[in-house]
Amino acid sequence: MRQDIHPEYRQVVFLDTSSDFKFLSGSTLESDETIEWEDGNEYPLIRVEISSASHPFYTGKQKADKVGGRVDRFKKKYNLS
Repeated sequence: MRQDIHPEYRQVVFLDTSSDFKFLSGSTLESDETIEWEDGNEYPLIRVEISSASHPFYTGKQKADKVGGRVDRFKKKYNLS
């Protein structure tokens, strides 16, 4: 394998800007900003717009359509159970 062609993999803090939720994870992303984490160490900060703390699917706020399939529509159309 060739040397010095891969980006550096390190711990970074991701900050969800819509909910102020932070989590520590490994990444190759680079950032000029840093933040002090709960363990007292300083890590690069990556700002994200959506995370599991603000995404409608993970928060339970997503609305699901209750559209049935062909059989359900047929039964409804002809008043069948």
